[in-house]
Amino acid sequence: MHARVASAGLAEIAEKLDAGVRLDLADGVRLFDSPDLLAVGWLANREREKRHGGRTYYNFNIRIEATNVCVASCLFCSFARLKPGDPDAYTLSLEQVWDKLRRRAHQPLTEIHVVNGLHPDLPFDYYTEMLRGFKRIRPEIHLKCFTAVEIAFFADLYGMTDEQVLCALMAAGLDSLPGGGAEIFAERVRRKIAHDKCGTERYLEIHRTAHRLGMRTNVTMLYGHIETSEERVDHMLRARALQDETGGFQAFIPLAFHPDNNQMRKLPAPTATDSLRVHAVSRLMCDNIAHVKAFWIATGVDVAQIALWFGVDDLDGTVQEEKIYHMAGARTPEAMTPRQIERLITAAGREPVERDTLYHVVHTRGASPPLADVFAP
Repeated sequence: MHARVASAGLAEIAEKLDAGVRLDLADGVRLFDSPDLLAVGWLANREREKRHGGRTYYNFNIRIEATNVCVASCLFCSFARLKPGDPDAYTLSLEQVWDKLRRRAHQPLTEIHVVNGLHPDLPFDYYTEMLRGFKRIRPEIHLKCFTAVEIAFFADLYGMTDEQVLCALMAAGLDSLPGGGAEIFAERVRRKIAHDKCGTERYLEIHRTAHRLGMRTNVTMLYGHIETSEERVDHMLRARALQDETGGFQAFIPLAFHPDNNQMRKLPAPTATDSLRVHAVSRLMCDNIAHVKAFWIATGVDVAQIALWFGVDDLDGTVQEEKIYHMAGARTPEAMTPRQIERLITAAGREPVERDTLYHVVHTRGASPPLADVFAP
C-alpha cells in the first residue's frame, strides 16, 4: 500500500503523518484532488486505528425536533417553515415533547438530542421548562440540545448575551451542545446559502464559551453543495484551531447535503465516493478531535458502514425520530435498534461499543445487551 500511496502523490503527506507533523491547507486540498480514493482512505484508516483500533462507537439516543417554524431562510433546508400556519408547520406542546420520553420508559436511553427551528414567538421558558421536564422524567439523561445558531437566536430574541443564555439553559439541565449550524465557515458560501443566521465567528465563539463553561460540544460541516475543496479544508482547520485553544470538541461530523424539496434542488447530492473522501480527509486534518462521526441518516447506512474503514469511528446512535433529512429526501430509516447497529458494525469487521454522550463505555459486544431492542410504537 505504501507504493500505492506514493503513486497517488501522497508520499509527502504520509511522511508528515509518520513524523507527527500537522497537515496544512495545501495537504488537505491534495487529499481531495488525489485520484486514488483508496490511498486516501488507507491513510485515514491508519490514523483512526492509532486512536481507536477497531472500536466503533454508538449511543442509545432519541432525537427530538420540537418545532420547524424558523425565521431563517437557508437555501439547503427542507425542514423549516417561516411561520405558524404555513403548510406542514408544527410546534409541539411541552407535554407532547415530554411524552416522547415518557413513551420510552422501557428503553435504556442515555441521551436526548434536541434541534429546532428558530421560532420567533415562543417564550424562553418554553426551552428551559423543556429541559427541566426531561430531567424530572429521567434525572440521569444527558441533554444535548440547541445548536450554536439557536443559542445566538435566543440571545438576540430575548435580549441576553450568548453566555447568559448558555448559563440559564445549563441551570435548567443542559449538558452539552450538538454541532449543527456550522454549515461551511467560508464567508463566500455562508453568505449565499445561510445569510440570515448566526455567522462563523459567532458560531465559534459560542462553542468557545460553552467549552469555558465546562460543556463539551460537537462541530459539523455541510458538504456537497457549492463549497470548494479549499473551503472544506479551511472549515476543518478552523475547527482544529478552536480545539487547540479549548479542547472542548468531542466529534467532527460531516453532514451530506440533500437537495430534495429545497431551494438548491437543482444540485446533485454528493456521491458515495464524495462522502467517503470527506470523512477520510476530516480524520486526517482534524488531528486533535478524538472522533469522526458518520451520521448514517445523512450518508446512508451502506456508506456509513464503509466509512468505518475511511477514518470514521462513530455512527451516532439509534436516533428514533428524524425530520430534517427526511424532509429533504433521505431514504434512510428513522431509527435503528442497538442490535441492528451492532450487526452493521460487526459485519464491517469492527467492534461495537455503546457509549454515552461523553464517550464513557456503556457496554461492548459480548457484555450484557441493552434491555430493549424494540422501540415503542
